Amino acid sequence: MHKLFLIVLLAFSLTACKEDSPDTADTNASVRGLKTVLIEDVEYATVRRFPSVLQPASVSALSFEVAGKLKEITLDVGQRVMKGDVIAELDPRVLELNVENARAGLASSLATAKNAADNLDRQIKLLASGTVTKVMVDDARTQAETSAAQVTQAEKTLAKAEEDLSKTVLRAPYDGIVNSLEAESFATVGVASLIATIYATDAFEVSFSVNYEVVNMLTVGKRAQVRLADNPRVVLDAVVSELGSRADTVSSFPVVVTLTQSDAQIKAGMAVEVTLEFAVANGQGFRLPLSAAIKKGQIERKDQLDDPSPMGVYVYDPDTGTVKVRKVMVAGVRENSLLIVDGLSAGERVASAGVSFLRDGQKVKLLADSE
Repeated sequence: MHKLFLIVLLAFSLTACKEDSPDTADTNASVRGLKTVLIEDVEYATVRRFPSVLQPASVSALSFEVAGKLKEITLDVGQRVMKGDVIAELDPRVLELNVENARAGLASSLATAKNAADNLDRQIKLLASGTVTKVMVDDARTQAETSAAQVTQAEKTLAKAEEDLSKTVLRAPYDGIVNSLEAESFATVGVASLIATIYATDAFEVSFSVNYEVVNMLTVGKRAQVRLADNPRVVLDAVVSELGSRADTVSSFPVVVTLTQSDAQIKAGMAVEVTLEFAVANGQGFRLPLSAAIKKGQIERKDQLDDPSPMGVYVYDPDTGTVKVRKVMVAGVRENSLLIVDGLSAGERVASAGVSFLRDGQKVKLLADSE
């Protein structure tokens, strides 16, 4: 029994020695690796993006200047047309008949005018021989003048009938695309009845709305860029062409941007994104990845570009090998990066990954793949 007690006591002693060993978890705690980004690139502008839809800069409404019955319309919406291409035609038979009648009326007026002129010559000769009176000569002169005026009117009637006949073909005024067809084949249409609309393929614009702060920083002629949503590689230059002085809705002011470049891929109705640059509030700033923010809730795309907001980041201290929390000021977002306008200096390193696992003053080891 005494020997058994000694064995148990020895076992407890060995266990206690093992627990009191200096090789504990605390002393051998692993130092967390830290990936950082070097603060070095200076930015002088922040970017705002506005989604919208590509629209033709101008849409032409096409109609006939004369009334008539349409022939078959063979165009389709979206079809590309060249200047001078036939859009629609009217049945010319009625107008051709009007031309024939006008020509017949002119011929009759010419014959009447010739007879009146010949009669006036005879009356003048007879007056010289005393056979007729001056009153009869005056009557003959009036008849001749009236007949001549009727000839002039008949010529104008014929010219108008021929002009109307020439207007039975509706042609494209420029190279473009058929935007809509508003009439059906064989329908009877009146003067100025809308037949179709087309738009030019080399003139597009984008409309969107901005708030009060942004519209006050815009001017007509300010440069912009338009990126196609369906093909982000296509980026076209543009300029602000119109600014609304009155809000469409509460604090929402209309802006129109006109493209100064074209591309074969663009079509009306395509989704696009307009990019506008504005000067940084403090004159310059540094770009920082979104992952550097301690609290994601502090990151917002601000409406007021001249009112930076605070945010926390971890800055690496090379002297102590630790990270420390620092408050910085964010002025906006540029190319998926935060734009920091205060709180950081060139040459400093900021934690760019695993921020949620760090704490103020924590010992870290700088990773070799830090930017």
